[in-house]
Amino acid sequence: MPSVFTARALLLDMDGTLVDSDAVVERCWSRWAIRQGLDPAAVLKVVHGRQGHATMAALLPHRPMAQNFAENAVMLAEETADLDGVVPVPGAPAFLASLAGRPHALVTSAGEKLALARMGAAGLPLPPVMVTAERVGASKPDPEGFLKGAAELGFAPEECLVFEDAEVGIAAARAAGMRVIGVGPRAAAFEPSAHAPSLEDVRVTAADGLLTVTVG
Repeated sequence: MPSVFTARALLLDMDGTLVDSDAVVERCWSRWAIRQGLDPAAVLKVVHGRQGHATMAALLPHRPMAQNFAENAVMLAEETADLDGVVPVPGAPAFLASLAGRPHALVTSAGEKLALARMGAAGLPLPPVMVTAERVGASKPDPEGFLKGAAELGFAPEECLVFEDAEVGIAAARAAGMRVIGVGPRAAAFEPSAHAPSLEDVRVTAADGLLTVTVG
């Protein structure tokens, strides 16, 4: 049975939601894990959705944050330069095309340069509003990014619908008081408002300033 939602605006995560960048994430973070003497498989279970320095702090809690920020800058440069295998999530081009001229924002833990590089590599259009890592003081699961995206679009949190793939992103959406569609295989375990295996399972129509989102 399809799930149907209405909203005034959509707030979209990038990695895992619009862009499949898993190959790059796995390469870069596996190298980092090995340098730290950590198990790459264990590291890859917690990297998705967070800013890099927040991931490092979670994995190495006794390390100075200054070191995490410095290594995150290096990581961002590596990830921005490595676009091999970066592709759109199935259904993402048609999904974004259906939002043309409608209120929507990108809310990502990636920095602006990385977001531009990955959206470009995937051949996806940029939403009219972008809330990137530089524009927030706290990483997901803090709700700041989603609240900022809603405010910039001019809507209350309850008027927005979030699309996310990661546990911390779904938690951030809930903390912002927003409904959230989980996209992709990772999202199903975290009890989103509805789950879409990919964006091919999502349809958006618009009338009188209201977006109707059908999942399934």
